[in-house]
Amino acid sequence: MTQPLSLIPIDREGRPQGYSGALPAVAADTCRAMAQLYASVGYETPWVGYLALAGETLVGTCAFKSPPQAGRVEIAYFTFPEYEGHGYASAMAAHLVALAQAQNPAILVTAQTLPERNASHRILEKHGFQPVGTLHHPEAGLVLEWHLPRKTEA
Repeated sequence: MTQPLSLIPIDREGRPQGYSGALPAVAADTCRAMAQLYASVGYETPWVGYLALAGETLVGTCAFKSPPQAGRVEIAYFTFPEYEGHGYASAMAAHLVALAQAQNPAILVTAQTLPERNASHRILEKHGFQPVGTLHHPEAGLVLEWHLPRKTEA
């Protein structure tokens, strides 16, 4: 990763806050999807979606899937295909973990991946997440659940 990564919050209406550049189709789709997600899970900053900006280039998106519930929050991240393999997903995950822990140091940060070994497994392991088992996700089918041990558990 040659450029530092910054996160641009996506507002309740699906607009990137403070960003006036052109949105690639995949970013525009993400913004629309975030507005739909907010309609079902609620909109509460900082527990929202973000576009990831490296220098002047949009390289991906990341989000909290909802505001925290029962002391836990789930993260998700996606690097736009042309920028994969440059460390952006890892940086997005790190930003979300730092943001969650700054809000509540005792929060349990979770993630879900496909069970088959993939790049997300390596990213989560790098950041200290541990697989805790599989579960059935209504859209993705069988997924592997990951937890980042709380600072009080480390």
